[in-house]
Amino acid sequence: MRSRAPPVVLAWITPMVVVIAVAITFCTAFYVLDSLLFGADLHSASSIFQHYLSFDPVLITDALPTLGMTIVAVLGIVLTVVAIIVQLSSERYTSVAIMFLREPVHIAVISFYIVASLCAVWLSVTLRPDFVPRSLLLLVMILTSLGLAGMLPYFAYTFWFLEPGNIIDRLRRNTARLTARGLAAQEPEEANRMQRRVLEKMEEITDIANNSIEGRDKIIAGAAVDALCDFAVDYVATKPEKDIAWYRLGPELRFNPDFVAMDTELLAELETRRLWVEWKTLHEYLRVYYEALDSMTDVASQVAIDTRYIGEAAADTQQTDLIRMVFRFFNSYLRAAIDRGIERTADDVLLQYRMLLEQLLRQELCEEACEGVRFMKHYGYLAFEEELIWITETVAYDIASLCRYAHQERLGCDEAMLFELLALDSEGPGDTRRHYRGLRGVRKAQTRLGVYYLSEGDEMKAGLVADDMAEMSPVFKAEVRNDLWLQAPPHFWEIVDRGRNLHYLTDKERGYLDRFLDQVRTSHA
Repeated sequence: MRSRAPPVVLAWITPMVVVIAVAITFCTAFYVLDSLLFGADLHSASSIFQHYLSFDPVLITDALPTLGMTIVAVLGIVLTVVAIIVQLSSERYTSVAIMFLREPVHIAVISFYIVASLCAVWLSVTLRPDFVPRSLLLLVMILTSLGLAGMLPYFAYTFWFLEPGNIIDRLRRNTARLTARGLAAQEPEEANRMQRRVLEKMEEITDIANNSIEGRDKIIAGAAVDALCDFAVDYVATKPEKDIAWYRLGPELRFNPDFVAMDTELLAELETRRLWVEWKTLHEYLRVYYEALDSMTDVASQVAIDTRYIGEAAADTQQTDLIRMVFRFFNSYLRAAIDRGIERTADDVLLQYRMLLEQLLRQELCEEACEGVRFMKHYGYLAFEEELIWITETVAYDIASLCRYAHQERLGCDEAMLFELLALDSEGPGDTRRHYRGLRGVRKAQTRLGVYYLSEGDEMKAGLVADDMAEMSPVFKAEVRNDLWLQAPPHFWEIVDRGRNLHYLTDKERGYLDRFLDQVRTSHA
């Protein structure tokens, strides 16, 4: 979420001009009316204006204390209101008070009220029996008028400033600014200091996300997750390749709770591969994911989406080490969802995982894509052990889709992914193999891919699929055939993120379904 400050004209000048214009209109109208009805020889505009400015030294002394107390009272009101709302926000967002005190607009407004109050105090001691400092008196009147008229827009700005989305965006921009300073730092001490401050800002954003999840505020939690993503994607795209002090793990990093418990070898790996910022960002995502997994699955799914964006940024810049790190966090997401039996979140994570692998294939990073497919197969098998059959079937569909995409683009790596798909229903000790052979959804995904290969004239790979499906019983093969033949329309009949019907066959592919199944040897066992 990227916020912008309210336009100066609309937010400040227009309300003040309107308020002052209304006040001047009413005041002038009634003063002119009184002058015309009761004033002696006050029948022209110049005479009326001159009469207004003819301050009596004796009588003006009664008005000055009221004038001075007015601006001081306004200052007191402003400070009271601002202190209350800042305190309330500070209870939820730890850095609000510091941000407020450093914001130039707040400093300027409070300074204005203080200056106006001082001028009013000093004016009160300048009067003499025969002298009225008209210029200073007019200045105080103008400052008091501006102070009164500016209360409304200032309160509006303060409330805008303290909106959660704006706080999050300000934290993101501060994190990016501190990171830029750290990247430019020449001395290790300066880089270490910037590392500490960047860690603090990132953890503040995470705290906002977790607190929002506890309060069931999905919008704010999502904004915090997106802020970390925006920061990380920009960082990945722009970080320099040369070795600089910023990439070395300083004392502040090594003693951070997220780093102090890490294995020495892993710390050295992060330093060598210059990935501590990305690792910290993804680790903060993991914290948010664990927090949201049981209570707010939409936020957990958004974490997976933004993790994919980071992986795609790594793919765009050919940072294979970062891609593999993203895999590890995707694997952690899947493990947590499967262990807790949350199928919907696991399905969402698999969708983002597959979309990331498709992007790797577009970037011709076939080796990394095949590595990701192996991970997906592993978690498909793990889901089956946990009796999450739908997740295993989804893994089969996703791997088959990746095989199909790689084959269409002639990337040359679809055969390696095909073997992973065929192994999905044959791994496991003991009689688990027998249960896998009865997993209809996996067989339908394999059949659908075999039919595609046959329709594209690749009989060799279609034969590999058919051979793997050998010894299917005629009943089971007929069931698979009927399931695929009756799948329509192409889009799933419920509202899901995937959109497409997993086992839909095009009209062209339907013409090859029976031909492919005829190649599958059947068993009457």
